[in-house]
Amino acid sequence: MTTHTAMSYDQLPIIDLSAADRGPQARALLHAQLHSAAHDVGFFQLVGHGVTRAETDALLTAMRAFFALPEADRLALDNVNSPHFRGYTRTGDERTGGARDWRDQLDIGAERPARLPGPGEPPYWWLQGPNQWPAALPGLRTAALAWIDRLSAVAQRLLRELLTAIGAPAGFYDPVFGEHAHPHLKLVRYPGSAADGTGQGVGAHKDYGFLTLLLQDTVGGLQVQREDGRFHDVPPIEGAFVVNLGELLEVATNGYLLATNHRVVSPPGATERYSVPFFYNPRLDARIDPLPFPHATEAPGITTDPANPLYAEYGYNELKGKLRAHPLVAERHHGSLLAAA
Repeated sequence: MTTHTAMSYDQLPIIDLSAADRGPQARALLHAQLHSAAHDVGFFQLVGHGVTRAETDALLTAMRAFFALPEADRLALDNVNSPHFRGYTRTGDERTGGARDWRDQLDIGAERPARLPGPGEPPYWWLQGPNQWPAALPGLRTAALAWIDRLSAVAQRLLRELLTAIGAPAGFYDPVFGEHAHPHLKLVRYPGSAADGTGQGVGAHKDYGFLTLLLQDTVGGLQVQREDGRFHDVPPIEGAFVVNLGELLEVATNGYLLATNHRVVSPPGATERYSVPFFYNPRLDARIDPLPFPHATEAPGITTDPANPLYAEYGYNELKGKLRAHPLVAERHHGSLLAAA
C-alpha cells in the first residue's frame, strides 16, 4: 500500500557548506541536498559558511548606527543624487511590481570610479560608480566593503559546489566574475506597517543575478512561494543565511534550477525589522552561456513573463530592474533610457 504524506513548509532545506571539507561521503550528501534544494525549491538556509559572529556583529553594529543617524544625515546620501543608483532610499520611494515598498535602505556596490557610457556603449555602464558614505560613520564603509568581500568568497564557493552537485564543471562561470564582478549589498530597515494598512514591505519578485545571501534578524516577515502556489514564512535561524537562486541560474540551466518568487510582509505596528541581502552578480558585460550538465534534457524551460524580459548580457537585466525600482533616480538622470524603453 502506498501512503502519501503532505509536504511540510515549516522550514526551508538546511544546507551545511562545511560538509564539503569532511570527506567524500559527507560531500556527496551535501551535493545531493544542494541539488534537491536548488532544483525543487530555489531557496535554502545555509549554515557552516565560516562567517563568524564577530564579522556579523561588526556589520550589524555599523548598520544600526546608520539608521540611528538624524534623517538629514541619511538624506545627504539620497540616491536621487547618484546616477549609479547608490545611496539612501527613503521609506516608500522604491517600487516592486509597480507598488510602493515600505522600507528604507542604503544601496552599496563595489567601490569603483564612475564609468559613463560613451557613444555606442551599453547604457548599463551607468551602474558602475562610487558609493555614498556618511561622513559621521567612517566605520560603515570599512564594514560594508569587508562584508562584500567576505560574502563574495562564500558565494563563489557555494556556486562551485552547486554546479558540481548537478554534474556541471565547477568553474564554468568563474570567468564572468573575478575582479570586475558587480556585487550589490543592501542595508535595509522595515519600520513597521504603513499608516494606510498596506502590508508590502517588499513586493513579490525574483532576483536577477546568480545567488542572494540574506542575513535577517529574528523578527521574520520573509515569505517564499512554494510548490502549492502560496507564500510561506521563512523562520529565522541563528547564524544562517537564507540563500535563493537568481534568474541568471534559471536561464543558464533552462529552468532546471529555480528562481523563486519571494516577498516581505511588513512587521506589525511599529516593530522594526533589519535585513542585509547580498547579491552575487557577474560583470555587467557578462554574457551567460548555457550550462553544460547531464540533466539538461530534463529542463522544463525558463519562466516566461512578457513584463520581465531577460537579456543575455547581465547589465541590461540589472539596469531594467533599477529603472523600475527607483523611478525618481530614473527620471532625474536617465530620462532618455525611459523614453527608449
